[in-house]
Amino acid sequence: MPAATASVLRGLDRRLDRVLGGRFVVQVVLVYAITRIITAVLLAVVAPSQAPAGMTGGTTVGYFGFTRLWDGEWYDKVATDGYPAVLPRDPDGSVQQNPWAFYPLFPMLCRLVMAVTGLSFTAIGGIVALLLGFGAAVLLAQLLREVIGRGAALMVLVLYAVFPSSPALQLAYTESLAMLLLCGYLLALRRERWLVATALAVLIGLSRPIAVPLGLVTLVAVWLRWRRRHTDALSGPEAGSMLAALLGCAVAGLLWPALAWRGTGEPGAYFSTMGAWSSGGRVRFFLPWLDMSKWLYGDLGIVVIAALLVAIVAGMGGPWAARLDPVLRVWPVAYALYVMAAQGPGTSTPRYLLPMFPYLVVLLGLGWADGRRPRWLPTWLRFEVLVLAFLWWQWKWISVLWLFTPPSDWAP
Repeated sequence: MPAATASVLRGLDRRLDRVLGGRFVVQVVLVYAITRIITAVLLAVVAPSQAPAGMTGGTTVGYFGFTRLWDGEWYDKVATDGYPAVLPRDPDGSVQQNPWAFYPLFPMLCRLVMAVTGLSFTAIGGIVALLLGFGAAVLLAQLLREVIGRGAALMVLVLYAVFPSSPALQLAYTESLAMLLLCGYLLALRRERWLVATALAVLIGLSRPIAVPLGLVTLVAVWLRWRRRHTDALSGPEAGSMLAALLGCAVAGLLWPALAWRGTGEPGAYFSTMGAWSSGGRVRFFLPWLDMSKWLYGDLGIVVIAALLVAIVAGMGGPWAARLDPVLRVWPVAYALYVMAAQGPGTSTPRYLLPMFPYLVVLLGLGWADGRRPRWLPTWLRFEVLVLAFLWWQWKWISVLWLFTPPSDWAP
């Protein structure tokens, strides 16, 4: 890291100690709480503009009702009524949209809280997501602190917490749960806690369909440990635990489709359901991105996609990311490529960017190895510009994307 940047971060550490105290977890919680208050204010300002509509049950929408729109209504159905034993179909026999597209861990947690408190999903869905988000913030900050230092980790945490789609971290969505489990998983891989990673992989398999990129980053972590076997002896139990971590990713990928099969009696229940959300009634790998790029840029569309792929790989492959460990460099690339393969571009894409938080390290210029210097804006100026830009886009995300415009709209 350049001397100027290191000096800035040392000064930041001292100021944080004076203002927030010396405990890192306390600093993380306080910083994250400030960003959540800002987002809550933005949501509260926009909520009165939400017209009563079919999505909201025809009732007046307050703050809490505003936090359960879109996918939140599906999670409400799951938490309240569970999953259907028969897939709904239109007159042509095609599977229609139904709750089997939505993974069960978050709504089941909400159901437990509902049973304990007697409150409705509307009242607790966003609160559960908010609390899970605090846990995710602590793990994310610790994950970064171990490679780029405390002050830098807190700067990246702020950018993550004010990211344009970060309101999803306190809405009745699965983003905060998925980030909690993901950061715990990556931390377990780095520390070579293979059995912990295995257990977390299974939980991720009940919360988010990201087993493929998880498997790739796990394979890299296992390979790196295998390479050290001559200097750091590899015992039989540890080798078995490494294999278990890989198998855990396989289980994560197959678990929910298998449960959907068992619940409906149809082997392809989950995939048919996912097809109901896709154009043409089926998932088309990578093709929606090509179609969109051609529509926007014509013959240059393929060039744009190629440039995007190069940027994804180069972002984590260059010297600007040298301070990040292999787990943090491989994960966002594998995940980004998976999202492009499995999800078409659309209004949900900004939410899918949250797990790619290591790229924020590069944006701030904090990933350079010792002795290298980024040639553009100073660290603090970059940080301030990005925070302001992200907050502006967050306002747009809430007031344009999240706000439901009757009679139909695109889900964020």
